[in-house]
Amino acid sequence: MGLNLIQPDWPAPKQVQAFMTTRQGGCSSAPFDTLNLGLHVEDNEQSVLQNRASLQQHLPSAPMWLNQIHGIDVVGAGEYVGVCDADASYAKEPNQVCVVMTADCLPVLFCDEQGTQVAAAHAGWRGLVDGVLEATVAKFDAPQQVMAWLGPAIGSDAFEVGPEVKQQFCVQHPQAESFFKPSKNTGKWLADLYGLAKMRLKQVGVENVYGGDFCTYSDAERFFSYRRDGQTGRMGAFIWLA
Repeated sequence: MGLNLIQPDWPAPKQVQAFMTTRQGGCSSAPFDTLNLGLHVEDNEQSVLQNRASLQQHLPSAPMWLNQIHGIDVVGAGEYVGVCDADASYAKEPNQVCVVMTADCLPVLFCDEQGTQVAAAHAGWRGLVDGVLEATVAKFDAPQQVMAWLGPAIGSDAFEVGPEVKQQFCVQHPQAESFFKPSKNTGKWLADLYGLAKMRLKQVGVENVYGGDFCTYSDAERFFSYRRDGQTGRMGAFIWLA
């Protein structure tokens, strides 16, 4: 099966290039079948490197891979040689490729209306509640001119969390209450990552938000899902300026 890449459906300027991988089109064996991009999940290293190499024909340069730690640090794509601890990166120069990896967490791609800046952020619930999206938007010169695309993440019917997660969101923003609904499991809640992300982005001036209509958990054919499978691969969301 060939590469199955998702193109963001958003009105980005033509010089903004972006795509999201699925699990399809690589060489990794189960449970990482097949296009696993993560070196940290106990897949065969050569398979992962081959999978990453297969994407180079779609990229202008080697991407800046991050060691994602569910934090809020945002780094410049041209600032580091090697891998650094961060959960978002940004670029202002052509051909600097930002990428984040996910398998249920929310990947968010950003650009400005002029097509002069781009960024990619990894937002699981911890990063989301701590402010990784706000920290990424702060790297832009004019946040009110930023647009965002929400890539494949776990859907609101599948993402069960405990009351402590709900409390952390709602203490910061009481309106977050509307993005949690009771689970059939007593004391648990179903969280809407997409809705929470849109709320947080709106509060920092990002009104133009697209995507958010996937569910990694329920679509096992296309997507890796840590919550569904435990040991699994990672997909990548890439963005750069041509």
